[in-house]
Amino acid sequence: MPSAAPHDRLPLAFGGDYNPEQWPQEVWEEDIRLMREAGVTMVSLGIFAWSRIEPRPGEYDFEWLDLIIGMLHEAGILVDLATPTVVPPAWFYRAHPEALPVTREGVRLAFGSRGAICHSDPDYRAAAANITSRIGERYGRHPAVVMWHVHNEYGAPVLTCFCDTCAQAFRAWLQDRYGTLGALNQAWGTAFWGQLYDDWEEIGVPRATPTVGNPAHQLDFQRFADGQARANFVAERDILHRLSPGVPVTTNFMVAPSQCQSIDYWEWAKEVDLVTNDHYLITDGRRTHVNLALAADLTRSVAGGAPWLLLEHSTSGINWQRHNPAKEPGQMARNSLGHVARGSEGAMFFQWRQSRSGAEKFHSSMLPHGGTGTRVWREVTDLGRRVADLADLRGTRTRADVAMVWSWDSWWAQGLEWRPSEDLDARERLDAFYEALYDRHLTVDFFPPAGLGEIDPSRYPLLVVPQLYSAPASVAADLERYVSRGGTLLVSFFSGIVDEHDTVHPGAYPGALRDVLGLTVEEFDPLLPGERIAVRTSHGDSWEADLWSEYVVPGDGCETVAVFADGRTAGRPALTRRALGDGAAWYLATRLSGADLAAVVDLALADAGVMPLDLPRDVELVVREGESGVFRFAVNHTGADVKVVLPDGSRAAVPAGAVEVFREPR
Repeated sequence: MPSAAPHDRLPLAFGGDYNPEQWPQEVWEEDIRLMREAGVTMVSLGIFAWSRIEPRPGEYDFEWLDLIIGMLHEAGILVDLATPTVVPPAWFYRAHPEALPVTREGVRLAFGSRGAICHSDPDYRAAAANITSRIGERYGRHPAVVMWHVHNEYGAPVLTCFCDTCAQAFRAWLQDRYGTLGALNQAWGTAFWGQLYDDWEEIGVPRATPTVGNPAHQLDFQRFADGQARANFVAERDILHRLSPGVPVTTNFMVAPSQCQSIDYWEWAKEVDLVTNDHYLITDGRRTHVNLALAADLTRSVAGGAPWLLLEHSTSGINWQRHNPAKEPGQMARNSLGHVARGSEGAMFFQWRQSRSGAEKFHSSMLPHGGTGTRVWREVTDLGRRVADLADLRGTRTRADVAMVWSWDSWWAQGLEWRPSEDLDARERLDAFYEALYDRHLTVDFFPPAGLGEIDPSRYPLLVVPQLYSAPASVAADLERYVSRGGTLLVSFFSGIVDEHDTVHPGAYPGALRDVLGLTVEEFDPLLPGERIAVRTSHGDSWEADLWSEYVVPGDGCETVAVFADGRTAGRPALTRRALGDGAAWYLATRLSGADLAAVVDLALADAGVMPLDLPRDVELVVREGESGVFRFAVNHTGADVKVVLPDGSRAAVPAGAVEVFREPR
């Protein structure tokens, strides 16, 4: 487990990834002068520098790193020093080609990118431990080094490897997890299709098969791959804890489901001393600031509500999507301060100086190719001053209004083959419900499926389950406890269906959630592409649904609020409410979008007694509070000036596209 490393030396961070190995020394001097001009307080250093630090096996060149760390320290700029284990050198792969990952189809990937690693390979693990030890021994007590940055973006671009070494490690992992083959056969349901195992050596990794493979096998392999990478992080972390006591160790997460699916961040958060995150706007036609807010809320939740750090985002356009537009004037500050509002202890970027060569030379940076005469540079220096002015909010926490459930493990399970509809998409439902809450100007805390019974309804009067296909049996009692104590629960379809082994819960759907919702589902009835059905409420309102319908049978005490008005499920409940103890549990048995989904969310909010803020659309008001006071962030994503009402009744102006922070002393 992580050490109790203090964060007192960490400033409200402003800066970015710095790659001096790409530049001659005279550029370093200019960089540091400009960093001071921009208000940079910290840089991430050495992330991709293994080949520069160890140019040949066992030969080390620290002279350049000594020099740049010394220059930064003299300038008062702190260092987040990396272990460069995301890109082993070419000489390593020449000696150990088996350390390159193998695809499911049996193709071994080649060197020449980044993150081409088999996390089970013993030679990689030994080399990573060695370079980490060398760097830790040299800089573990350097006064400039205030944080350690292990590896880089685990899970990108590849996490799983299907080589023979992984197969052997996977078998050991399974033996530790299940103990006996009998237990494994039971958990995996291998009696189906005659897949019973009689010897551990018969079990391989889930490579390409003639048709769909065992889903429980695939799910456990994803957990194994995630655990192998996490074990490598822990190994490096423990070396650094020993060599650099008191200095926090982290690795940069990619918590937004739009960016990474292969990592279970609930588990990873238990191992880092400080949660950090990378976030980039996804230009898929959606409102990018809503995705940003979701990512920041989810990152804060992974951190247990504690402050975290945005370790990477972009000053303007990126370069790895199909289309990469520039950020509009003021958007950099809105993005950065939006993360700060939702708990980040600063705003860091990739990267400081824009690269002239390599795969990311068109990725924006703090210091663009055009230099200090550019709009981006002017906005960077303005933002540096704003971040510095917020130094006293360090340690404050963001105040949330409602809660949601999210599970990477369930997402993995739901994404496997042969579900009732290939268009089922847990991330889409997450985004849709979050957007409805965002548009009511509510801040969200997320929770994993384990321990939901501990959620305090007085703190979180509404708990939303957008889609939880895989739910452990314990979820039933946990949610009943939450609702009976006064909470309002809103559950969407295809939730509670299977257990952690992808085995359908005994009895009728929705399995683990059947009792708390007070209903059963006799049969799923997915809709065909383009098919629409009407939903009509008891008050005569009409909504349009797609993708999904069900044959819902309400039990005693379960009220039908809306029914399917046509289609094969016509007359059946589409939205129900069950009173339970001091609370209520709602169930939505179809997919609604936009204003129709928002209407359902409004019903649940009213039931929970939650009053949304009266603000224009795309204006955020997010609160951080602590011993140093209350900080209200008003973020205006619109093109018009707006006014927000403060607790004293005054109306404060927020210019178009701007962010204003209103402070109240304790």
